[in-house]
Amino acid sequence: MGVTTSNRKRSEECMSVNHNLNLNHTISSSSSDYRRKRLKFSSETTRIVSTSYAVVSRISRYPDIKPPFVREVHAPCRPKKFDLARKVSSFGAGEDIMGNFLVRNYEKAKRVALEECRLVSQREKVVIDLDEESGGREVLDDSDMMEVIQVDDSKAKVDGLEGKGKVVEIGVQRRLASSPDSALTNAIVNLEEHDLSSVQVYKKLLEGVQRRTDTIQSLNFQIELNEKRRETFQLLRPKKELVEEVPFEPFIPLTDDEEHEVSRAFSSNRKKILVAHESSNIELSGEKIRCLLPGAWLNDEVINLYLELLKERERREPKKFLKCHFFNTFFYKKLISGRDGYDYKSVRRWTSQRKLGYNLFDCDKIFVPIHQEIHWCLAVINKKDAKFQYLDSLKGKDNRVLKVLARYLVDEVRDKTGKDIDVSTWEKEFVDDLPEQENGFDCGVFMIKYADFYSRGLGLCFNQEHMSYFRRRTAKEVLRLRAD
Repeated sequence: MGVTTSNRKRSEECMSVNHNLNLNHTISSSSSDYRRKRLKFSSETTRIVSTSYAVVSRISRYPDIKPPFVREVHAPCRPKKFDLARKVSSFGAGEDIMGNFLVRNYEKAKRVALEECRLVSQREKVVIDLDEESGGREVLDDSDMMEVIQVDDSKAKVDGLEGKGKVVEIGVQRRLASSPDSALTNAIVNLEEHDLSSVQVYKKLLEGVQRRTDTIQSLNFQIELNEKRRETFQLLRPKKELVEEVPFEPFIPLTDDEEHEVSRAFSSNRKKILVAHESSNIELSGEKIRCLLPGAWLNDEVINLYLELLKERERREPKKFLKCHFFNTFFYKKLISGRDGYDYKSVRRWTSQRKLGYNLFDCDKIFVPIHQEIHWCLAVINKKDAKFQYLDSLKGKDNRVLKVLARYLVDEVRDKTGKDIDVSTWEKEFVDDLPEQENGFDCGVFMIKYADFYSRGLGLCFNQEHMSYFRRRTAKEVLRLRAD
């Protein structure tokens, strides 16, 4: 027969080591009688006993159970829920554990104080209100690091800290911080050392960091906006005009010998011929050359001779100067001498190929002196830039001069080449940015110097102050029959 079993749970004593040893002893004692007395158990019973013996022998080999090693934790940790023995030990072991109202009131006062704490700077008294819905104000400067001071037990009175609105002062030590975030991070860590269960303090500080980030982003936007405005103002600001470098050649000072030569010519006999130009048949006496003295008007002979010298200068150095033609002071008067104010036939032979030695239309610029009763002006047929220009030292304008010269150029090209040109697209310019006359007698000198600088390909970089020098220089060039 088999052994009858029960479904009831075994007691814990059956698994103990002592019980196993007793069982082992019983088995060993009964085994001695096995030879004398036959066992009445079946084979199944024998198998069960042998199996139990093997289990017990294996369990006896295991080492004794040792309690886990309790190590000291060097970090903030959440207090155990039911571990009140440690708290009771500070107040006395004789108190009731579950009824210790002093422990409960102490923890409650401490939690309320930390939730409603305000950070106060020792120097500037900057306060962070953590009990407000907005999250408080700014924490500290960027160079400050916060250090939380533990609240003394004497200050944490039960009756005094139960109310709302109590303040815990936090000392602030002036230190150098690597960034504003490091100060807030240290403050959060120090707060967690005292009460990790207070999540509200952490949330309040986190909201303060977020507001600080938003403020910095707003300031960055304002900085970028102001930079763009500054760039716009820089573009709108008028740029300084680039001062053109003044060339040296047109302003070479006269030597002592040249100064003496000019002075002798001005003081010579009025009727004495000082200069005779063969190609133009122009002769200048002492009386005529005195028109170059300061305060005198230039006459036709001096102007025409100087223009001839400018043409000769170009022939000597064609690569240095523009190819130009200089009409004399009688050309324009002859051109407008007709009944309708225009007579091309009267000047048709003035520009023949045999007489000039070149084609007039091949020139870059053609200079025409204009005499307005008592005032000298200059007109320019500027083929190089397709312009008809009018230069007046008194900023005057005369449309008739430019129209007459445009008509003359068309007739001249048709007569000499048999071609018709269209000058309707050419610009008619009254030059404004030119040196202006400041008296009533230097118009002739301005006019010949306009032609001088334009034939050099230069800008008009002179003014009224240079007129005295230009008069003496022109006298020197006329006396020597050579324009420099």
